[in-house]
Amino acid sequence: MPLVPPEAPSGIIEDNSGAQKTIGYVIDLRPDAGDVACMLDVLPKHLNRNGMLHGGIMTILLDVACGYAASLSFDQTKIAPVLTVSLNMSYVAPGGEGRVTAIGKVAGGGHKICYANGELRDESGQLIASAACVFKRVNQRPVT
Repeated sequence: MPLVPPEAPSGIIEDNSGAQKTIGYVIDLRPDAGDVACMLDVLPKHLNRNGMLHGGIMTILLDVACGYAASLSFDQTKIAPVLTVSLNMSYVAPGGEGRVTAIGKVAGGGHKICYANGELRDESGQLIASAACVFKRVNQRPVT
């Protein structure tokens, strides 16, 4: 049985967050595959002083992909609000300009806590980074 129910939202979405607007990533909810993709066309503005994809941006992409996967695992009809409890990164290889894709998959959990893992790969399929995350379901979005 898939971890993400078939009646969950699917397709390309915009969460309209400041992070998404600033960085420019795209979110693809794919409940039929049981995972979520977060894609970014890496431009010079995303690179660090060494000309490589900035590690903080890698972390954001994996947090988004894994967080949406966790959100979908909690609710069959909508994206449930979650907070990141922990996120452990492993940087494997440098990334550069071109498209990168983070894939988040649920690994387990319960009523309030979800464990998710993610991988960030470049256009050639090279693993750039991975993450192990824990998310907590919250009753409502935090007030800003």
